[in-house]
Amino acid sequence: MSPIIVGIVGLIILFALLAIGLPISVGMALVGFAGYWYLVSFGAGFSIMSIVPFDAVFNYTIATLPLFLIMAQVTFVTGISKDLYNLANKWLGHFPGGIAMASVGACAGFAAVSASSLATAATMGLVALPEMKRLKYDPMLSTGAIAAGGTIGILIPPSGMLIIYGVLTEQSIGKLFMAGIIPGIMEALFYIITIYILCSWNPTLGPRGPRSTWREKFAAFKNGGEILGLIILVLGGLIIGWFTPTEAGAIGAFGAILFPLLRKRLTWKKLAESFLQAMKTTGMIYGILIGAFVFNYFIAVSQIPTALADYIGALPLSPLVIMIVILAVYLVLGCFLDAAAMIFLTIPVFFPLAVKLGFNPIWFGIILTRVMEMAMITPPIGMSVYVIAGVAPEVEMSTIFKGIFPFLIADIVHVSLLLFFPAMALFLPNLVG
Repeated sequence: MSPIIVGIVGLIILFALLAIGLPISVGMALVGFAGYWYLVSFGAGFSIMSIVPFDAVFNYTIATLPLFLIMAQVTFVTGISKDLYNLANKWLGHFPGGIAMASVGACAGFAAVSASSLATAATMGLVALPEMKRLKYDPMLSTGAIAAGGTIGILIPPSGMLIIYGVLTEQSIGKLFMAGIIPGIMEALFYIITIYILCSWNPTLGPRGPRSTWREKFAAFKNGGEILGLIILVLGGLIIGWFTPTEAGAIGAFGAILFPLLRKRLTWKKLAESFLQAMKTTGMIYGILIGAFVFNYFIAVSQIPTALADYIGALPLSPLVIMIVILAVYLVLGCFLDAAAMIFLTIPVFFPLAVKLGFNPIWFGIILTRVMEMAMITPPIGMSVYVIAGVAPEVEMSTIFKGIFPFLIADIVHVSLLLFFPAMALFLPNLVG
């Protein structure tokens, strides 16, 4: 068989293994090893199986991920997420749909320390849904707002998805982080505007909350201000060039431990729990990365990326139209796969194609992540929706999916702007060179 046929067969086998429940890390490593063995040699297959795990574990860039995971876990167990929500609520709660707006704002703030969409959705769901229920918010709006707001976690840095994309494509993590700041803030603003329009049109969807005095608004910074300062330090330091992404992760983790420790909100038990959960998540991600690297070797020698790029490049279509088709493929895949599975399975194929078409690889990572966020709230998978369903079991799944529809419209508008105006994502990376 030709290398391309072997590659196609390998992809089919991989999807079959995933369909029967085999972990994605094991499936990619197994298919990658067998395919590389078949196309190159048995010795070469065993060689990459010995080299890849060592390179992954000792990769300085990937060390960014566990550091930010520690930061996220500590902020979660110490209740800092509630401080962010209370801060946003004091400033936005009195608007129509203000509690939902505050929830989205808090999601954006927590995203800057959690690096995870699912963690953001779950945490803010636990914090904000009871308050919206007390104020008689429409369940569609309350659950839809948090399900959509939670997706911001994989775009606003530090983003676990951008770290993985950078590692897989050998792009600068720092530039990817900088590129995600403006689109991430705009995404939150789009959601807040959507809520304002809905609740201005129908005030019963989200009644106004109590108005806070200016003194109460500024007093809210007493608890939430420290973590906001840490976020500004980490992101600002990256933009200015004070430290690398890995150093930023170390500073973020240190600050996340120091602040609650000084306030006596962090016990040894909570710290141990944070480290344990961070280690479990890190181990899982490292396992998937190792499997993905092995699989990438196989895909490269199968010549599928080159053949696909040559074929699509010869089509009488503009690069922009081809990019729209690629993004549509991701939306379809999002109906069956979660975001992590999509990026690991498709990057070896679509990234070389995007580069050949002349698209900026940093911009491609941002818009790819943005479309994956949309996939997280689209049926039938919609992982963020399932998280909210677990937090609010009294709300039917169909109600939550109806609630996210207005936010999907906002997503389409936002993605279109990113598609036609790449400078929105590339302004900060280009600013610092």
